[in-house]
Amino acid sequence: MTILITGATGLVGQELVGLLLQNGHIIHYLSTSKSKLVTNGNYKGFYWNPKTSEFDINALTDVEVIVHLAGASVAKKWTPSYKQEIIESRVLSTRLLYNALQKNPNQVKQIVSASAIGIYPNDLTYIYHETDTKVDDSFLGNVVQQWEEEVNQFEKLNIKIAKIRIGLVLAKNGGALQEMVKPIKIGVGAAFGSGEQYQSWIHIQDLVGIFHFVIQNQLSGIFNGVAPYPVTNAELTKAIAKTTAKPLFLPNIPQFVMKIMLGEMHQILFSSQHVSCRKLLDLKYQFKFASLDKALNDLLK
Repeated sequence: MTILITGATGLVGQELVGLLLQNGHIIHYLSTSKSKLVTNGNYKGFYWNPKTSEFDINALTDVEVIVHLAGASVAKKWTPSYKQEIIESRVLSTRLLYNALQKNPNQVKQIVSASAIGIYPNDLTYIYHETDTKVDDSFLGNVVQQWEEEVNQFEKLNIKIAKIRIGLVLAKNGGALQEMVKPIKIGVGAAFGSGEQYQSWIHIQDLVGIFHFVIQNQLSGIFNGVAPYPVTNAELTKAIAKTTAKPLFLPNIPQFVMKIMLGEMHQILFSSQHVSCRKLLDLKYQFKFASLDKALNDLLK
């Protein structure tokens, strides 16, 4: 099967491309950089530019599934202009895909889009499922809501829509885990605030496994891309320290300190979303890394 991927060179995109190629799929990917386009066997690059609405329609040749991962990182300081970029990178790219499909003959049957658990309101006790409709009244809640609404437009084209609400991705080659490990390794690690906020995490191999599972089974709907056992920030911090054999002796870092350092973006560290993956388990998705200890041992040892 030919699968078109946006955001193919990002952390999740690279891992997913590898898995899909191993499984015999042909990958077309979209890039905003003409100089980075490569054609290498079953891996072919095509140019697009969501800001100028440019799109190489050859990218759609024989494509049956689109995986939409493109979007500016939220892990940079949220200046007003960068906040605009976070929103536009998701909304405009989705809109360009929609317009390309609407205007050109194609064989696309399914779109599988990234989303985020940041849509769920901050809560220390509630357990979120895919059926929950409340949206967090934060910047991130607003971003995810706009993004998902844009993806929902594909219904008009009779295309199956799957949205994977991604949790805290744990990976070897970047992402949040590597940033959390740095202070712990030099002996200045500590939990944030009360440390009671829930962090619904997922090993990157399981996350791309979920994308593959949704494609293989032609599923539609919302899926929480998280592991079965979320932990609190304090538990996660302790588990990383234990896996790296480093002591934790500093007091928890107060919220106001991180607000001074990071501005509005500090909310990511203090927001609590305890998210369930029961829906995926009921569909018989098998996690490779269901427990945090197993995930950390794989990634940090």
